[in-house]
Amino acid sequence: MKDGQGGPSGRIILADNLPVLREMDARSVHLIYIDPPFNTGKAQQRTRIRVDRDEDGDRTGFQGARYRSTVIGSSSYDDRHDDYLAFLAPRLREAHRVLAPTGSLFFHIDYREAHYCKILLDDVFGRASFMNEIIWAYDYGARSKRKWPAKHEAIFWYAKDPGAYTFNFDEMDRIPYMAPGLVGKEKAARGKTPTDVWWHTIVSPTGGEKTGYPTQKPLGVLERIVKVHSNPGDTLLDFFAGSGTTGEAAARNGRNYILVDSNPEAVRVMAERLGGYGAVRATVPGGSDRPQPEARITQDGD
Repeated sequence: MKDGQGGPSGRIILADNLPVLREMDARSVHLIYIDPPFNTGKAQQRTRIRVDRDEDGDRTGFQGARYRSTVIGSSSYDDRHDDYLAFLAPRLREAHRVLAPTGSLFFHIDYREAHYCKILLDDVFGRASFMNEIIWAYDYGARSKRKWPAKHEAIFWYAKDPGAYTFNFDEMDRIPYMAPGLVGKEKAARGKTPTDVWWHTIVSPTGGEKTGYPTQKPLGVLERIVKVHSNPGDTLLDFFAGSGTTGEAAARNGRNYILVDSNPEAVRVMAERLGGYGAVRATVPGGSDRPQPEARITQDGD
C-alpha cells in the first residue's frame, strides 16, 4: 500500500462526493461499488462495547456466564433526505461518466427504496445495461411478529457496456451444495458457483472484522464483487465509503481504490482500518502532511 513502490495505492477523501466526482477524469475507474444512505428517515447509530467476565455483570452469555459491558464509543450519521432520488441522480450520472468502458457499477440498497432507484439507474445507464439484481440474504437479528421479517438487501449490477464488461468467472468463489450426496464426491468437494442470491452473514457484532461503524457491510460480499468484476491494478471507487470495506477488499486483492465520504468519523474509521496495509503520506484534515500508517486522506480542494 505504499505509494511509488509498485503495490496498489489508496486515497481517502473527506468531502461531499459530488464535487469530487465532477473533478475526476472520464473513464478513469474500472469498478464502482456504492452503499448510499438507505433513506430510512432516522439517524443511524452504532454503539461499541467491550465485554468482560464479571459475576455481577449486566448481561448473561453462553451457558449462563455473567458479563459486564462497557461502552467504548459510538458512530452515527443522519439518514434523512427530503428528495432522495434528486440527491442520487447527479451522482449516478457522474458515476457513469467516470466509469471505464468495460466497468461496472454495483448499487447496494434496501427494500424501501430499491424499486425507485432501479428506475433511476435504468434512466442513467440504460435498461440494456442492467445485468443482475443480486439479493444479499442473511439470517440475524430480531424477527417481527406482525410481518415477514426483512432479512435481505438488493445490489443492482449495471455494466457500462452490456456487450463488453469485466467478468472473471474463474475468480468466483464456490459454495457448498445443499444436497452434496446427490452430485457425487468430486462435485461436492469442488462446490458450486453462486447464483444471484448470496447467503452471507452480517458483520459479527463480536468479530475481528467489526469496525463499529453503522451499516458496515461484510468483507466477503465485497471481495466477491472485486475479484470477479475487476483485475489486479484496476482502480475502484466507492463514494459513499462508510467503514471502508471496499478499500480493504481492493487492497487485499491488488487493486487501487478511491474512497470518499463526508463524515469525519467514517474517514477516521477507514484510516485506522486500512493502516494495516502499509504506511503512505497522509494529508489529514487541517492541512498538515506527515507520514502515517494509513491511506492518504485528502480534504476537498487539495
